Amino acid sequence: MNVSTPISLFDYDLPPECIAQHSVAPRDHSKLLLLNRQTGERRHRLFFEIIQELHTGDVLVLNQTKVFKARLYGRVRDHEVEVFLLKGNGQEWQSLLKPGRHVRVGDHILFNDLEAIVKEKTKDGRVILRFPFGVQEIITYSQTHGEIPIPPYVKETPETLEHYQTVYAKEVGSVAAPTAGFHFTESLLKQIQEKGVQIEYVTLHVGIGTFRPIKTQTIEEHEMHAEFVQIEKEVAQRIHQAKQEGRRIIAVGTTSVRCLEGVTQKCGGTLCSEGFSGEINLFITPGYTFQMVDALITNFHLPKSSLLVLVSAFAGREAVLTAYQEAIEKGYRFYSFGDAMFFY
Repeated sequence: MNVSTPISLFDYDLPPECIAQHSVAPRDHSKLLLLNRQTGERRHRLFFEIIQELHTGDVLVLNQTKVFKARLYGRVRDHEVEVFLLKGNGQEWQSLLKPGRHVRVGDHILFNDLEAIVKEKTKDGRVILRFPFGVQEIITYSQTHGEIPIPPYVKETPETLEHYQTVYAKEVGSVAAPTAGFHFTESLLKQIQEKGVQIEYVTLHVGIGTFRPIKTQTIEEHEMHAEFVQIEKEVAQRIHQAKQEGRRIIAVGTTSVRCLEGVTQKCGGTLCSEGFSGEINLFITPGYTFQMVDALITNFHLPKSSLLVLVSAFAGREAVLTAYQEAIEKGYRFYSFGDAMFFY
């Protein structure tokens, strides 16, 4: 018998003033809510105190993807349109257009000194654009002419792209930041390493689908968009060995969870010993058995989002929503630039 899970079960009310507009300074002084998955116990700290929760031998897995300026502005006939680049393949880019009603298949979108042809409009609102150059050339162009792709609930545009980037960002390709990593400073990472915690880096290029609310009535109807993942051979082998030795694998962010669990599924229940490079579209929902991740550091997520569904699968829906309510009452800051949670 098929069981349907209403998306309404993953809803909550958030006062607008709880939505963070920028990171705290220094970043590691954000608030941290700790939730024990076994007992339901909740505690409150500042983020830099997470070092007291980490043990020698733990493995901290960070997503080293780097955001590029994915928002461009062009013209179609007499209309200005906003183009949000999502994912490139060869000369074609999956994109979002606003307003899309002015654009038809076959239209040419003119940017400063660049032109794209509208090849297709999909049922889910995406548009396929064809550019005269490959992916890296378009990313380079966007870095010069584009704007920082901040989420719509952030009204203050950061002064520089570094304000919407982790301190360890390395591999360019994301249109949204893996924001759980915002809380780490170089100093804190150094202290964590000195404590004997193993730090490993993986790559998952974050797509806009990660953060968009689920529009279907049930979570079973929702389809995740695929995202590019890469885990180097040596990294996969070290994480696998740590797991075999019973050491904790701590994912920083839901992107790291999807990376680790997605590759583990692709490789038959363990991380591929040769590493992995390819696409993952794993949608983690309640009832999922986590095979690799033992603990999770993450932010507070939007109502009815796939990310809230994921953390509910990890720590229990009622426990998560109870913790969210307590966080609201205690003045925690939510979403991309907000405070953090540690599920252990």
